[in-house]
Amino acid sequence: MQLRYVYSELGQGLRRNLSMHLAVVLTLFVSLTLVGLGVMFNQQAAKAAEQWGNQLQITVYLCRVNDSSAVCPNAVTDEQKSAIAAVVDDNPEVADYHFESSEQALDKARELYGDELFSGDNPAITADDMPQTVWITLDDPEQYEGITSAVQGLDGVSKVRDMREQVAPILDSINMLQWVALGTAAFLVFAALLLVANTIRLAAFARRKEIGIMRLVGASTLYIALPFLLEALVTALIGVALAAGALAAFMQFGIDDLSQNRLKFVPWIGWNETLLAMGSVAVLGPLLTLLPTLVLTRKYLKV
Repeated sequence: MQLRYVYSELGQGLRRNLSMHLAVVLTLFVSLTLVGLGVMFNQQAAKAAEQWGNQLQITVYLCRVNDSSAVCPNAVTDEQKSAIAAVVDDNPEVADYHFESSEQALDKARELYGDELFSGDNPAITADDMPQTVWITLDDPEQYEGITSAVQGLDGVSKVRDMREQVAPILDSINMLQWVALGTAAFLVFAALLLVANTIRLAAFARRKEIGIMRLVGASTLYIALPFLLEALVTALIGVALAAGALAAFMQFGIDDLSQNRLKFVPWIGWNETLLAMGSVAVLGPLLTLLPTLVLTRKYLKV
C-alpha cells in the first residue's frame, strides 16, 4: 500500500471540501461541548445529592459529645444506634438507609471547605465536632411523616433534618441544565451526521474517475476508502480538541471561579470530573465521523 498516495489524497480531499469540513468541525465542536457539559452537570447533580441528600432522603443527626441539643446529655452509644437502626429497619416508608461516621462527615467538610480549617496543631474543626448521621432513603417522597415521628425522640437522636424543600430547586435546576444540554446536543449530533454524509458523497463523486481507474487496476476497497476515513478522523480530532478546550475553559473560568470566590457552600465538581467529560467526547467524536464514513463509503465507492 502506497501511503504517499493516501496522504496526498487526504490533503487534496481536505482542501477540495474545505467549507464542508469546516462545517462538520464546527458542528462537532458545539455538539460535543454540549455533550460534555451534560456529563459535567450530571456529575454535579450527583455530587450535590451526595452532600445534601436527594429528593428522597432525610437525615437523622445523632448526639455527640457536648451536644448543644437539650435531648443529648451524652454522645450516642452503640446500643442506642442499634435501637435506632431497628426502628428504621422496621418502618415501611424506608427504602434504604446507611450510617455516616464522624470521620466521613469530616472528609466531606474538608472536601468542601479545603484543608485550612481541619489541619495544624489546633484545627478549628475535628471529627468530634461532626455528628454521626443516618441517611434514610424513602420509598415515596410524600410519605415521610411516619419515619420522622418514629425516630424523633429516640435516645441518641439529636434532630431530624428534611432539606428536600431547600435542595429540590437546586437539583431540579442542575437536572434541567443537563437535559437541555444533552437534548440540544442530540439535534446537533444528527446535523453532524448529515454533514458527514454529504461530505463523503461529494468527495466520492469528485473522485469518481480516479476511483473507477483504481477499481480497474485491482485496488482494494480499504485502499480506496482510507483517504475518506482519514479525512473523517482529522475533522473528528479537531472537533474533539476544540470541545475539550471549551470544557477546560468552562471548568477554569466558570466553576473554579465560583467555587473559590463565591458559592463556597456548594460542593462543586473538579478536574477529575472534567477529564471524564473530555474522555466521553474523545470517544464519541471519532465514532460520529468514522461509523457513517465506513457505512457510506461501501455505497458510494461502488463505481
